[in-house]
Amino acid sequence: MGEPAPDRRPGDRDHSPWNWLLIVPIVLPLITAFYNSSSPDLLGFPRFYWQQLAYILVGVSTTTLVYRMTKRRSNGKG
Repeated sequence: MGEPAPDRRPGDRDHSPWNWLLIVPIVLPLITAFYNSSSPDLLGFPRFYWQQLAYILVGVSTTTLVYRMTKRRSNGKG
């Protein structure tokens, strides 16, 4: 665990443009204009609470997408 893959050196970095998508779940909750209202309610919950849950879904889906688009294919050797 923690050892680099055989085809990569320890100092190698992944410079994929897909990594820029990870900025979305960081910046999106910081835009205060989204919190300027308490309506609409969703299933009786004020906007702030269901919006926080939506941010979690955005973060998970963005992270999953970036992971799948940037993971390297294994060569079948373990």
